[in-house]
Amino acid sequence: MSASSNKVLEVCNSRYQEIYGNYNSNSQKRILVSHFGDFTQDLVNSISNGVEETMLEAGDKKGTVKRMFSILVEGLQNVRLHGEKDESGNQYSFLVIGQDEHEYLVTFGNLLLNSNKAIMEERLKQINGYDEAQVKALYMEVLTNGIISNKGGAGLGFITMAMKSKNKLNYNFEDVNDKLCCFTCEVKIDRNGG
Repeated sequence: MSASSNKVLEVCNSRYQEIYGNYNSNSQKRILVSHFGDFTQDLVNSISNGVEETMLEAGDKKGTVKRMFSILVEGLQNVRLHGEKDESGNQYSFLVIGQDEHEYLVTFGNLLLNSNKAIMEERLKQINGYDEAQVKALYMEVLTNGIISNKGGAGLGFITMAMKSKNKLNYNFEDVNDKLCCFTCEVKIDRNGG
């Protein structure tokens, strides 16, 4: 592993450990799922189905479970399909799902090209600046007129997560090197929101 790959791993793992530690240090919260590393399609399916089953067993409303499932699928597909790789071909991505009696916090993390950071931040600020009706209208507009990217996306992932969570998306960019940053997005899902 090159020194550059070590640095990328170090920054991404440090961010993952920080988020994991924040969830774990609060006795009122518990970690439902956490994973650091590659996300295969099988793993995405397994995590999504396992979380859905756990939530139903915990007595969460079906509406809340459906919203979580949609957010997980969108977020994990974003990580899997759009997460960048370091110069050695490693994709350092992560997921942490925490819960307390009032909410779930879902945090996705992946590498992002620094050259895409400004566009991503502008898009997230736009989404966060909208109320629920505006987010839904944006969703319909992109669904109808969206241009498919070279990786197969139309830009609906973050819009869908904001619409389904009914909350603002918290995000962070941590520079790794001159080409990459570690991008994290936290989505809050109210457990009483049905």
